[in-house]
Amino acid sequence: MGGDDLTLEQATKQMTAPGQMFEVERVTVGGIEMNVWKHSPANLRQILDLSLSHASRDFLVYEGQRFTVDEHYRRAATLAHRLLDAGVVKGDRVAIASRNLPQWIMSFWGAVTAGAVIVPLNAWWTSEELQYGLSDSLTSMLFVDEERLERIHPLFDTLPELRTVIVIGEGPERPARSDLGHSRVRVISFDEFLGPIDDAITPPNVEILADDLATMFYTSGTTGHPKGAVGTHRNAIANLMNLFFVGQRATLRFGSVVEERSTANANLLNVPLFHATGCLATMVVATASGGKLVMMHHFDPQRALELIEAERITNIGGVPTIAMQILDHPEFSKYDTSSVRSVSYGGAPAPPELVKRIRAAFPEGQAGNGYGLTETSAAVCMNLGPDYIAKPTSCGPAVPVCEVAIVPDGFDGAEPTPDLPHGPDVVGELWIKGPNVVSGYWNKPEATAKSFSRGWLHTGDIAKIDDEGFIYIVDRAKDMIIRGGENVYSVIVEAAIFEHPDVIDCAVVGLPHSTLGEEVAAVIVLRPGCVLEAGEIARHVAHHLAHYEVPSKIFFRSDPLPRNPQGKVLKRELRNSLSEVSTT
Repeated sequence: MGGDDLTLEQATKQMTAPGQMFEVERVTVGGIEMNVWKHSPANLRQILDLSLSHASRDFLVYEGQRFTVDEHYRRAATLAHRLLDAGVVKGDRVAIASRNLPQWIMSFWGAVTAGAVIVPLNAWWTSEELQYGLSDSLTSMLFVDEERLERIHPLFDTLPELRTVIVIGEGPERPARSDLGHSRVRVISFDEFLGPIDDAITPPNVEILADDLATMFYTSGTTGHPKGAVGTHRNAIANLMNLFFVGQRATLRFGSVVEERSTANANLLNVPLFHATGCLATMVVATASGGKLVMMHHFDPQRALELIEAERITNIGGVPTIAMQILDHPEFSKYDTSSVRSVSYGGAPAPPELVKRIRAAFPEGQAGNGYGLTETSAAVCMNLGPDYIAKPTSCGPAVPVCEVAIVPDGFDGAEPTPDLPHGPDVVGELWIKGPNVVSGYWNKPEATAKSFSRGWLHTGDIAKIDDEGFIYIVDRAKDMIIRGGENVYSVIVEAAIFEHPDVIDCAVVGLPHSTLGEEVAAVIVLRPGCVLEAGEIARHVAHHLAHYEVPSKIFFRSDPLPRNPQGKVLKRELRNSLSEVSTT
């Protein structure tokens, strides 16, 4: 039995059977019993070594710079030795504050193979936010680009743990600035710190265990200070295996209809490397599989089309709006996009019509949607190929090593119990447990206790799971609107609005109301040249929604919706700015 004959359950059983690459076993990790991939690599050092099997392939491409896998490997290995020579010891925090650059990736692999904990800081943070991240993480060494250096340099006196700053230049034609000296903090250019490279160098022999700390990704911090989610080598490797499994299962079931993630790909990297999706779900996967990472200074749909043609891009990732901007570009048809095999996204709801548009625009391409969090080291589930066409509003079934549960409001147990209600109509908070779930937040015991219990992550996302195990994210708990005692899930209203052909983007928020508590408000961006009245939108969504879900206030704006670097709409900012938006 194979190909289209295999159901999801049959393919999963076949691939996880004893002796197979994706065999699953039950083990105890940190006192918590969980499912793990039995044959997964032990640490990220092994992944870097694995990359050498593709030594001659192009690996990093950025605005005229190009590095093969071997060139990257030798630079990363050299950096690891330089870090040890500079006094970095196992467990030290090494931060990276930079836009997507080839040296970001070299710095990551150099530091992680030296046994350090990587702290990818949000490159768009203000000086004060960067100061917080560096101070909170107790970072001792920092890789930084010149734009971030300007923000951080005045704060050196407030960062007693920081002792070395390595400055990455924008390109080889201009040396990086390193003249901002300090009595305590050494500032040195990346190239000077790297120094000569031995063509045969390998990383230092540092003992790295599966449960040693590897990363500290800060959450987006929509409320209060950001929290550092502390991840281990096991967490990162589990995510890698999760993605390999999902891709190979889809290939087993659908054949060439879905690209196989373990084959060489050319990825258009549209998400920041400081986010778990860009780093763990894209960069680490590409390193392991010999894929190419193509970066640009900033996202521009025309530049993206140029790179798709020139670099024979196979995979486009990001959030749905990136795919839509590429498809909507007026010169789309002038570029050769025949190499594209996969357009995947997550982090935001996608209009169901986007699946159809991707299939029409990329004959060999398939759409995919996924779900994951910083706290799950990226991927928990993905929906690919014919499954996504059949269930376009689902983010797919959880991978075999992840346990998921729907927990009702008011449940106060530490882990889900068998008597909890279940079924396709049960809606509640999604809890997740697995080897990719981090153990908690750095130096935040109260926040850790609130979000984690006995290995279970309380995601804060409202979801439901159908009879086949497909997960549907209904809404963020904090974004749920309560109108006159009725729960309104903004993602459902947004999906209905997106069905209108003239809508290119939208967001739904709750606004205070004197008698109802909250009223439903929609902010809409129309396609260029389109004009609509609010009444037409209301009539359109009324065919799909209950009367209390139909927005009572509809705002149109010409500017893009405010989003964080991960592509999620900043709804709090949107609420605050509604008074400045033109209404109809």
